[in-house]
Order: sequence, then C-alpha cells, then structure tokens
Amino acid sequence: MACHFCDSLHDVELIEEGQTAYCNTCGSILYANKPQSLERAFAFGLTGVLFLLGMLFLPFITMEAQGNNLTTSAGETVIRLWLTGGPIISVAVAIFIFILPFFQLASLIYLCLPLLSGRAFPGMVPVTKLMQGLQSWVMVEVFFLGTLVSLLKLIKLADITLGLGFWSMVGLMLSLAAAVGGIDKLELWDRIEVAYRRRKTPDVSVEGGVEC
Repeated sequence: MACHFCDSLHDVELIEEGQTAYCNTCGSILYANKPQSLERAFAFGLTGVLFLLGMLFLPFITMEAQGNNLTTSAGETVIRLWLTGGPIISVAVAIFIFILPFFQLASLIYLCLPLLSGRAFPGMVPVTKLMQGLQSWVMVEVFFLGTLVSLLKLIKLADITLGLGFWSMVGLMLSLAAAVGGIDKLELWDRIEVAYRRRKTPDVSVEGGVEC
C-alpha cells in the first residue's frame, strides 16, 4: 500500500490487535488493528440509529414568545419546509440529515454483526463500498452548526428550550464519528476477505491480513 501523505510503498504485514503500522519514511499511520473494533463499531452504530429516531420524532426545540408556544421535532421541520414552499431544502435536509446517515449506520451494522462471529453475509463488498462512499455526504455536523446559528438569532426573539430531539442530534453526531472511526478501513476489508474465505473453505482455519 502507498502512504497517504508521502506515497511511499510498503508491504502490508500482519499486526496484532491493538497495534498500528507506521510509514517508514514520514512516520504517519498506514493502518491499525484497533482493539475490539467490531464491537465498538457495532455498538456505536446501533446507538446512532436510536439517536437518529430520537432526533426525528422527539421534541427538538420549544419556542415561547408573547404567550404563544411552539414545539417542533426535526421531522416536523422537514414537513413544514415542504408545506411553506421550500421543497428543495426539505428534500435536501431529509436526504443528507436523515436518510444517508441511516443507510451509513445500517450498512455498518449489517457488516459488523456477522463479522463478530467470523461469518459473511451476501453483498458485503458493495455494502462496504456504499458505507464508505456515503461518508462524504452525511452532513449532520453541518445541520448542527446551522441549528446553533439559528438559535443565536431566535434567542433574541423568543424563549428557547432545547428538547430531547436536539440532544439526540448531538448524540447522533458523536455516534457517527465513533462508529465510522471505530474500525480501520483496511482492517474492515481484511476481515471481510477472511470471512468469505472461511465460507468457501469452512473446514480450514484461515488467517489473514490485519485480523491476526
């Protein structure tokens, strides 16, 4: 493999759990076999799905001004945008904030669940490509920053109370980062390869790549 920083070529060698391989030229990290990586990725992925549902349906913020009280969830916000003449923004929020994060977390769960026992599910290779390809399009952090900017403006006009939906968004953002960063890309591909080889030769003990 080539170093991501200096392009020096290296032979991929076996490393034990908890170890990290570094570039011989610049010292940057090449790949890592993180301890309990599958367990962590699966746990944070499942937690992220729960936070996503909480963000979608639980009260996000409550605004009170001049005796009027309004409580809304993130899901209701998407509907309100659609009904008030903002269909493009509504669809964009639904796709980049809810649908794509769900598919990324669901893909990670689909991969980690069988790999925990060394098994392979059908279609794991395209699912892995989908999960890694979606990483650049998940924009929960952008929505979080936009929410903070809006709250700074709204707090001057009304009394704002943050609901469980808002804190679910914070939990989703952290869970996404922990789930995706919980397992090295090279390690994940290696575990999938080993699982497929075991399925083809179930009576043979197979070792390979970073899993060892």
